[in-house]
Amino acid sequence: MARTALVTGAASGIGRAIAEAFEETGFRVLRVDLKPLPGEDAFQADLSDPEEVRRAAKWALGRGGVDVLVNNAGFQHVAPLEEFPLEAWQKMLGLMLTAPFLLTKAFLPGMKERGWGRIINIGSIHSAVASPYKAAYVSAKHGLFGLTKVTALEAGPFGVTANLICPAYVRTPLVEGQIADQAKSLGIPEEEVIEKVMLEPAAIKRLLEPSEVAELAFFLASDAARSITGACLPMDLGWTAR
Repeated sequence: MARTALVTGAASGIGRAIAEAFEETGFRVLRVDLKPLPGEDAFQADLSDPEEVRRAAKWALGRGGVDVLVNNAGFQHVAPLEEFPLEAWQKMLGLMLTAPFLLTKAFLPGMKERGWGRIINIGSIHSAVASPYKAAYVSAKHGLFGLTKVTALEAGPFGVTANLICPAYVRTPLVEGQIADQAKSLGIPEEEVIEKVMLEPAAIKRLLEPSEVAELAFFLASDAARSITGACLPMDLGWTAR
């Protein structure tokens, strides 16, 4: 019987690439996103709202449960700390930290009972380092690493692993929007934004592709990765080698 993976933020970018990679290799994939998606294995929900998270979890459990949980949904808001809106802070922490907590809480009992499970959280280079003007994003991604480690310790004896994928900038609609905005505000070409602003600390000056993150996620879901848990797996192009 095919295993089931649930992917949040599955409509585009990293989430879409992960959902497609799992589906192509025989997984049944449940997709959750703020945007409506076609098909009976898709569910529309605003995961910054705990009640919506619970609705999504109930829906997935009603479809037979989840073997692999991929917490990917997120967004960005950039502002100086003293100007950062409280509502943006709360929405970002709700979506990128509280929702993964609630979904893990919902699906972990079934994974333990079956003696097998994978929780794959999509973090960021900002799970390890900080950038100015991203207080909520950095806080959420740091917190997600903490949640991942606690989950790994509690779930390990039951055959369940929990890991965090920590990529640098990935070529997604979210990042492409940031590139265009910075190019306009700084008066420089977009390629210069990528090389000299976004990737200045990195050894390899390029954006990651969503498919690269999907490949690592698929590996973490395999039996070959059964000894890896509680880790932040960097895909940072050498950023943290300094």
